[in-house]
Amino acid sequence: MNRKATALDVAKRAGVSRSAVSLVLNGRGDGNVAKESQDRIRQAAEELNYSPNAIALSLRNQRSRVIGILSDEVVVSPFDGNIIGGADDVARSRGFVTVVMDTERDAARDASAIETLLDRQVDGLMYVTVGLKPIEVPHGMLRVPSVLANCYDNHPQPQLHHVIPDEVTGGREATEHLLEFGHRDIALLAGLEDSPAAPLRVQGYRDAHAAADAPVREDRIFMAGWDIDAGYRGTMKLLDGVSPADRPTAIMCANDRLAVGVALAAAHLGLSVPADLSIMGYDDEARIADTMVPSLTTMALPLREIGRAAMTTLLDMIEDTESTAAARALETMVPCRLVVRDSTGPAPSR
Repeated sequence: MNRKATALDVAKRAGVSRSAVSLVLNGRGDGNVAKESQDRIRQAAEELNYSPNAIALSLRNQRSRVIGILSDEVVVSPFDGNIIGGADDVARSRGFVTVVMDTERDAARDASAIETLLDRQVDGLMYVTVGLKPIEVPHGMLRVPSVLANCYDNHPQPQLHHVIPDEVTGGREATEHLLEFGHRDIALLAGLEDSPAAPLRVQGYRDAHAAADAPVREDRIFMAGWDIDAGYRGTMKLLDGVSPADRPTAIMCANDRLAVGVALAAAHLGLSVPADLSIMGYDDEARIADTMVPSLTTMALPLREIGRAAMTTLLDMIEDTESTAAARALETMVPCRLVVRDSTGPAPSR
């Protein structure tokens, strides 16, 4: 049987000291080991199939090297599970493992779930939600380093750092894309008013119009909902029986499912996308946005990036890293990304 590689084997292959290997593989390389040496160490560790002994690390550091993650329904969601995926990427790269519990939207289970994770001696906690929302932070999260991902503390004086998408900028950049194509009559199917994200995206829509000196028609903004049928109904209300001169030339949607409904309504009315009507989505939902015909231009929610940023902040707090002010601030905003496909084009001439 082949001998298991040791940290000394990694050090010899990378041409560095054993202590440098320990620093890098325990997540403390930045500021202590040159980046070129860090890269060589990681490459050598991968080639030798080396990983630090988790039990030995725990005994030395008085840590379990386990992070507890509580979600409202992310585990059973095909969409926002990317947040946990991004968080786990960072945790594993720094020698931690994650344990996830899902309350399936039963907030009454939050406190007991947190206590269960604390009983497992987790080093830190992360709370993750499907969709941006305020939460009542379980008291147990204040007993260890903790962070919120895609949600924020509803208390008047928040105590926990939160990582959320920059929804205002996302709404603005989506609208700017349409304005740059010459659209000046842009309708907005904006979701539901009780969603914290919806008014932020509307604000971005308004900001883009103001910057372009383009007036906003209030009758073009609909709090339509989130589902395909809502997109269909909203579009028929905007377009059915309306003369081409009075129709909006583009419809911006608060999510990609609404955009599917818009596309179905446009097809029912015999309109070509994007020649007669441009459609803008939001989320970049897998197996929807990229498979539509035509494929959907959309704003990608940075879910994996949110998870990575939240876990980085949490581990920095646990390891008392001085490298960034983010661990001391209360908010990190992660930018959304414009994904240009085939559903948007120049405004039709009237």
